[in-house]
Amino acid sequence: MTDEEVVAGLLLAAGGGSRFGGPKALVEFEGERLAGRGVRLLAEGGCRPVLVVVGAAEAAVEAELKGMTESAVEKAAGDTKAGVGADPVEHATGGATEEVEVGAVAEALGGMAKGAAEDAEVGAVVVRNPLWETGMGSSLRAGLRALPPSAAAVVIALADQPLVRPEAVRRLVAAFRDGARVAVAAYGGVPRNPVLIAREHFAEVEALAVGDVGARPFLRAHPGLVTAVACDDAGDPADVDTPDDLRRLRGANGGDRR
Repeated sequence: MTDEEVVAGLLLAAGGGSRFGGPKALVEFEGERLAGRGVRLLAEGGCRPVLVVVGAAEAAVEAELKGMTESAVEKAAGDTKAGVGADPVEHATGGATEEVEVGAVAEALGGMAKGAAEDAEVGAVVVRNPLWETGMGSSLRAGLRALPPSAAAVVIALADQPLVRPEAVRRLVAAFRDGARVAVAAYGGVPRNPVLIAREHFAEVEALAVGDVGARPFLRAHPGLVTAVACDDAGDPADVDTPDDLRRLRGANGGDRR
């Protein structure tokens, strides 16, 4: 693989947070909402563009991301003067119709990957998943379908794992550039998140992402494809599922996101 290939970022942030008591994407952690923190995780890890799948409380999550989205769209539009409109795109799957609405110019944002300054403000492409209540699988499918054709691979992250650091994402991207087609961040030898998937596997990941599961069925079906990337010193994949989890993680975090 070469440094020219685009690795996109995909943040799954559509859940309603039934155990938490509300959408976790809007939870504040160290001065920022989890949705914005997840965007920053992927962007600082080297992903361009970054897509965020929203569902529950989508208007509030979009408003939270609006500033970074607008700045990215304006830059992309100025650089390319071309892009894809924000009209809904329909995908028929198994007799049911899934509407995926891309809330920004994904293709134009894809062009930001090459030559983008490291300190440039990077926005988020908002992808609306009206089927979010069916589980994580529908959000993963929506996000994969909204990726620009230029994306050779994608790093998938969850909004409710705030202690994962950008270094974990960088290591996955580096593994891809070294030839890995599927790479998973491992902590203590246990595979967790984030996960990198190369484009040639998108279709099968989509097909297996049903109900409240993401890429796990694909990973279990193809263990020989998976490159485990040690990330013990690059964060903690602990989830925020309940208010008690949030209190515990707030106390555990040293604030180092390098």
